Amino acid sequence: MKITFIGANHEVTGSCTYIEACGKKFLVDFGMEQGEDIYENAQIPVAPGDIDFVLLTHAHIDHSGLLPLLYAGGFCGEIHTTKATSNLCDIMLRDSAHIQEFEAEWRSRKAKRRGEADYEPLYTMDDALGAIELFVQHDYEVPFEVSEGINVFFRDAGHLLGSSSIIITLTENGETRKIVFSGDIGNTNQPLIRDPQYITDADYVVMESTYGNRVHNRPLNYTQALANVLQTTFDRGGSVIIPSFAVGRTQEMLYFIRQIKDGNMISGHENFPVYVDSPLANEATDIFIINRESCYDEEALSYVRRGINPLNFEGLIRTVTSNDSIAINNDSRPKVIISASGMCEAGRIKHHLKHNLWKPENTILFVGYQAANTLGRSLVEGAKKVKLFGETIRVAAEIKQLPGVSGHADMNGLMEWAKSINGVKKFFINHGEASSSESFAQKLRDELGADSYVPYSGAEFDMITGQVTIDAQPKFIAKKQNTANYNVYYNDLMAAGDRLSALIKSFEGHANADIRKFTQAINILCDEMN
Repeated sequence: MKITFIGANHEVTGSCTYIEACGKKFLVDFGMEQGEDIYENAQIPVAPGDIDFVLLTHAHIDHSGLLPLLYAGGFCGEIHTTKATSNLCDIMLRDSAHIQEFEAEWRSRKAKRRGEADYEPLYTMDDALGAIELFVQHDYEVPFEVSEGINVFFRDAGHLLGSSSIIITLTENGETRKIVFSGDIGNTNQPLIRDPQYITDADYVVMESTYGNRVHNRPLNYTQALANVLQTTFDRGGSVIIPSFAVGRTQEMLYFIRQIKDGNMISGHENFPVYVDSPLANEATDIFIINRESCYDEEALSYVRRGINPLNFEGLIRTVTSNDSIAINNDSRPKVIISASGMCEAGRIKHHLKHNLWKPENTILFVGYQAANTLGRSLVEGAKKVKLFGETIRVAAEIKQLPGVSGHADMNGLMEWAKSINGVKKFFINHGEASSSESFAQKLRDELGADSYVPYSGAEFDMITGQVTIDAQPKFIAKKQNTANYNVYYNDLMAAGDRLSALIKSFEGHANADIRKFTQAINILCDEMN
């Protein structure tokens, strides 16, 4: 019984663990890495065609996104997961494949103009459809035997619709071990979905640590805070544009707006329209409704039992076609527009920003995390102008952030989950930045006296002997140099930037007229280059 750690080790994304046991080879998750990669991941030690099956914790792309690539490589086994996760992957993997093909086509057009070879997509729509055909759906809490000696069941992790912790019992040559994969552990008191369900016992636990060194600052009354933003904006004749992640956060926003309308919390604009302008979000919303009985919490189910859809209300308009999307900006009424992507990097939200950023009566409301080097992050940090579709747009709308109820448990929530499990011989901490993973592992040692280990990619562990057989060391990804994206002229530009930064600092104490003149010169140069 051997575990090999492949992805999301000392990093947050790209979750993947390889297990050999009971004569079988299988994976728990196979996710795509997102954002900047710091460490080089080990390769899965066998060919895709030699993997017998996959167990999937949930649908987020950093856990499921490379399953089409696995299929393209020859994998033809079953992918076991919950019904809701299977439903969400049906739309999310197709959406991911569309993005892969679109980006490859765009890059190929640019390469052709340079006389270079075409780009190949990471995987195609056919690969995604092939992987989707391999999904096998399971209910929560219903054990099943994958093969002789390997028994599995899924428990609600409370992170996303259909998300699960996976409990695996392995029996081989008279030896039995129980190993738990936490998946992403959800926060408590989230809208719509249930709180994470605890686990009573295990020999080994592979556990996430996304917020392993932080505590959430929860809003006291999110619904009222959102209502205040809507009221203020509508009163000045503006609209509220919400960049929102299509799966999860959009459905939460609809739930909150339902409560606002039910509670008559907006005065003078009671019938305000709400547009959901994201085909993926609309499909995901239908999946939330289909899986309501198995995944909703008691508050949301109370609506259902009264014959009310908590994600639908008077004034909700779900757009589908491009023409529908374009028509939204012809609606002069104060309104809410919810559109993807959540960080404003792609999708229809960019068109809505182009039409609404320059109007001071509007509000751009951010309800999710904005990563570095994204358009959303630039707006949150006070950008005065942004470029959209080759056009420079002045930022005159009010920019607001309303921190949402995080989908991840914080440090205290993770500890409560860990404390519930008896008999743990060793915790393996993954799915967190290095500082977060190491900090949470130490907290487990200090508060529970637990044996905790933070593996690097490539580490191996023998579940029979209880020993780490390969204590892998970090392999840092070298910064790219001497490529098409790096040359001596760019190096000179960076050096010039350092000189400019030093010159700016030297202006402290100069006459205001000199500072103003210098500032104007820099702004003129920036405007010309944009």
